[in-house]
Amino acid sequence: MKHVIIYSTPTCVYCKMAKALFKEKEIPYEEKDVAVDMAARDEMIEKSGQLGVPVIDIGGHIVVGFDRSKLLDLIGVK
Repeated sequence: MKHVIIYSTPTCVYCKMAKALFKEKEIPYEEKDVAVDMAARDEMIEKSGQLGVPVIDIGGHIVVGFDRSKLLDLIGVK
């Protein structure tokens, strides 16, 4: 399975939706809270060029925002 990292903040609705999807599909993921972790925030910006969350790294493929079908396609889950 591809390594999944989600860069998020505690108040982000779309971050919560993405994490709920990963839990529903039993997809393990690493969460980085960019509200408190400045190194993770810098990493997220370097990877995506974005300040908004969520930024999701799936095996090196970057998804900005919540796109259910794209996330499942990249992970290889229906």
